[in-house]
Amino acid sequence: MRCRLSRFPLTKAVPLAISRGTTAAVEHLLLELEHDGITGRGETGGFDTGHRAYRTDDLAAELEAVLPALESVAPEPFQALEPLLETLSPPARCAVDLALHDWWGQRLGQPLWRVWGLDDGAIVPTSVTLGLGSEAAVLERLERWWQQLPASRIKLKLGSPEGLDHDRALVRAVAQALERRQQSHGVAGELQVDANGGWTLEQARSMLGWLDAEGVALVEQPLAPLEDPEADCAAFAALELDCPMALVADESCWNLADLVRLAPYVDGVNIKLLKSGGLAEALLMARAAGRLGLGVMLGCYSDSALLNGAAAQLLPLVRWPDLDSHLNLVDDPFSGPALEGDRLRPGTAPGLGVLHARG
Repeated sequence: MRCRLSRFPLTKAVPLAISRGTTAAVEHLLLELEHDGITGRGETGGFDTGHRAYRTDDLAAELEAVLPALESVAPEPFQALEPLLETLSPPARCAVDLALHDWWGQRLGQPLWRVWGLDDGAIVPTSVTLGLGSEAAVLERLERWWQQLPASRIKLKLGSPEGLDHDRALVRAVAQALERRQQSHGVAGELQVDANGGWTLEQARSMLGWLDAEGVALVEQPLAPLEDPEADCAAFAALELDCPMALVADESCWNLADLVRLAPYVDGVNIKLLKSGGLAEALLMARAAGRLGLGVMLGCYSDSALLNGAAAQLLPLVRWPDLDSHLNLVDDPFSGPALEGDRLRPGTAPGLGVLHARG
């Protein structure tokens, strides 16, 4: 294979604030693998979950170090490359995994969702995200989303540094906006909340019943993720019986092993390709979640349409899509997946189905 690693900027139209800070722009990495006239592309970038962090510069160094080994092999069979991929951190592995899947799908002449036998008629609406801020700023962001697409699923970030009273005020304001929109447009809305680990156990317990009374459908990662697996499971177990709505793990769930250990205590998990290390693990997790009776959320960080287009290949297996980051970019070098109303559609072009500005 011939390999090329490059950097590209991604700038948000509206900065996103969560409990751990605010993001306005990032730099991501593009990995291109060329063999037999076919180029596969993969993306990665740094992120921080509060208990684990990866810097883009470190990921670049990690990938640069493995490029000679990649250049000495062919992109198939995929299984033969697994020992090399296992040496990489999850986000570095993601770039290689996506590029290989993109190449493989193009070789077969089909998008991956078709290769996997998935039904694009099973895709449900994606959520769009409201970051932390003042009530006025959050409602302004909501209206901006509604000018862009008829969003019926809203994810509101909580865990505000200003405390639970501010969280409650945001929930009330957004819930009232959804009610007004239902009255004016006849479309029911779903409100989800994501604390990004910003609550203590006591705070979470005090919020769950109140959120249910406000009509919230889902609460995501209410408690901070813990490096110790047993302690992390114990934290979710302490909330399980007190949670009247769907309880979803995000920062605590990275791979299939995490999914299996958390399964007794949660109703769903948020799969993100940068956490899972790409599509190979993500597909396994989504299939296993279905067998275990868990709902799948499919999420993103500050990702372009390339990463989200790759994730979109899994959409038929997903209960709670949350792939909106590319819809909030002013300089995305990629196009796709298609947006039909408030549903994202995986591309029909071979591989990841995503187009690059260079063609």
